Amino acid sequence: MPTPARIAVLPKEKGPLSIVTMDLPDPGPFQVVVKQFASGICHSQLHQIHSPRPTPLLLGHESTGVVLTKGNRVTHVQEGDLVLITWVPRNQAATDRLAEATTLTLPDGSLATCQNVFTWADHTLVDEQYVVKVSSDTAKDVTAIIGCAVMTGAGAVIHTAGVQKGESVAVFGVGGVGLSAVAAAKVVGADPIIAVDVSDEKLAFARKFGATILINASKEDPVKAIRNLTMRPGAYTFRQQPVSGVDYAFDCIGLKVTMEQILPAVRSGTYGVSPGGTAVLVGVPTTKVELNAGDLLINEKKYIGSFGGSCIPDRDFPVFLDWFKKGRLDLQALVSERFTLDQVNEAVAALEQGKIKGRAIFEF
Repeated sequence: MPTPARIAVLPKEKGPLSIVTMDLPDPGPFQVVVKQFASGICHSQLHQIHSPRPTPLLLGHESTGVVLTKGNRVTHVQEGDLVLITWVPRNQAATDRLAEATTLTLPDGSLATCQNVFTWADHTLVDEQYVVKVSSDTAKDVTAIIGCAVMTGAGAVIHTAGVQKGESVAVFGVGGVGLSAVAAAKVVGADPIIAVDVSDEKLAFARKFGATILINASKEDPVKAIRNLTMRPGAYTFRQQPVSGVDYAFDCIGLKVTMEQILPAVRSGTYGVSPGGTAVLVGVPTTKVELNAGDLLINEKKYIGSFGGSCIPDRDFPVFLDWFKKGRLDLQALVSERFTLDQVNEAVAALEQGKIKGRAIFEF
């Protein structure tokens, strides 16, 4: 039986989002219909909003909800199960089937598309590969951001980079993803944990999640500041320069300036003793970059990407939920603003204007 839904739709032509009331079709064999409780509001949605598009778009890619109905080939969840929705397959290695993105025929007859899933809606229809079952006592609001913000930021630290206790970390950009990276760095025992941003308010907020040193990049050169803070007495580069820099630098923004800063921010290698540090691109890039290939080569540094935090949701979501329950990941604080679906354009404006201190959510 079709499911009534209210869905935020971005029109094909430039313009604000609108709320469309329509019926979701019955699920296909591998699909799940979910009544949603909350959805994260990710900064990456702005890239879609401001880019040309061939069809109307359905936005959002992280949420919490309850299964209303499912297709006959779905076996890992049942009606009534509490679930998290994400935008990467929950365990691609366990299946030969490729997940399918949802498309919807809108009331005006146009076909709306999405990037794998859509969660800016009170009900959604998704491929089962993007649905992760969680325990019935899981919080229904703040855990919505595990499906992107936490997974992307924390996963970059613990999986992509594999940061170990005592290693030094710098996080460029302390929004929802960056704060999750800071929190994960604290969990694994990184030291120091350097937060870099252009907002004093966001930097002060980052201290709550484990940042030990704060650098405002609008007031000083963050690379120079990091290198001055991380001198390594007695260690020298191949060119006999003192070694400084962090073990890992994470760009959680994706701007040209930050993508180019994280490489010189990591430590140089000591030839024959230890390789250099690792720069990790986490934020969605918006432009090409120019890197110092000589620094990369001679100082044996690494520059790598982290997509979705290299996470496997079936494996990692229970870990992040355990952090939350044990007070190691303060999702109540990380969710700093809340909106209703009818406030969708207000939420987008707040995101564009940098008014979201941590991560915002829609509540349904």
